[in-house]
Amino acid sequence: MKIVLAYSGGLDTSVALHWLKRRHDAEIIAFCADIGQLESLETVRERALRTGASKVYMEPLTDRYLRDFALPALQAHARYENKYLLAAPLSRPLIAQRMVEIAHAEGADAVAHGATGKGNDQVRFFTGVTALDPGLRVLAPVIDWELTAREAEIAYAREHGIEVSVSKENPYSIDTNIWGTSIECGELDDIDRPPPGHAWQLTTDPKAAPDLAELVTVGFEAGIPVSLDGDKLELADLVARLTAIAARHGVGRVDIVESRIVGFKTRGIYEAPAATVLMAAHEELEAIVLDRETLHHKQGLAQRYAELAYYGYWFSDLRRALDGFVSTLQPQVTGEVTVELYKGTCSIVSRRSPNSRYSDSLATYEAGDTFDHGAGAGFAYVWSLPLRGSSR
Repeated sequence: MKIVLAYSGGLDTSVALHWLKRRHDAEIIAFCADIGQLESLETVRERALRTGASKVYMEPLTDRYLRDFALPALQAHARYENKYLLAAPLSRPLIAQRMVEIAHAEGADAVAHGATGKGNDQVRFFTGVTALDPGLRVLAPVIDWELTAREAEIAYAREHGIEVSVSKENPYSIDTNIWGTSIECGELDDIDRPPPGHAWQLTTDPKAAPDLAELVTVGFEAGIPVSLDGDKLELADLVARLTAIAARHGVGRVDIVESRIVGFKTRGIYEAPAATVLMAAHEELEAIVLDRETLHHKQGLAQRYAELAYYGYWFSDLRRALDGFVSTLQPQVTGEVTVELYKGTCSIVSRRSPNSRYSDSLATYEAGDTFDHGAGAGFAYVWSLPLRGSSR
């Protein structure tokens, strides 16, 4: 048997590699997507080979991740439950896509992942793989094995000489990529307590952030971030540079008790410094270039888009249809937005666009006002007609 395993080098996938190889007497091909995570990928490759992988696919997919997954979500203003910017969920369809492609190339019988039965990712991976190849078997060793707690996995790893970075002293489940970081488990399961300071991976504690605010100007062309403070940059370089700037000011932290796919509540903390700034800037630019009805309709769809990404329905017809709607609006979203970063906050300072619908002569209450006030009174009369008699 030949199995392609989505491998991160963490506790679950390291134990899963060893367990799958023994349980199925299988050849394990490890696949690790390089999407800008904090871990040393060379260390991950070596760990996979030492644990028993016959081959390791380690591919630079940061540009593909940003272009095909993070950017559409940014343009849709996708925030799950109005907070979470979905760094991890947006990577899962890409990983599923590449696992299927590798399985076909290698003639594999199955793909596998290290997600738990109560987790979101087991649904996302299964759904993504099934959408692309419903005949391909999806294995979930963490659901199937006898190791019923993280302590048991740690003990298994020690017993079999599997190197992992998780311990009873460092119990967090951490997932990172260029768009953001997810931290779960350990002390975070107690929702009455604030996150421990050491749990955060990217951002400065806002209380310890610089006492001087910093202004950053983001330039967009057709909805795509293309410049930072006037410097033209490729998207990956822009996100990396903005992450460092915003993280220094403690921007992009989220502490959320969220509704999981499988139905119960869970607590996680997330860091997305660049995504937070880019989302605020893109939203502000759309606010001045889109007409009211289009803007309000799009705002109503943003949560639905976030749900589809979170639920693992990336390859659904509805998500593609929503992308079609969003993409038709992006040519207007050109201009610059300046934000102020200060002790965990990101505030809009200025916005400008050649496509702006803002008219100073209409908005002003000073001399030079071009608004027809008489027409305004007539408009108010007509607007109120549907409500006449509604108090009876």
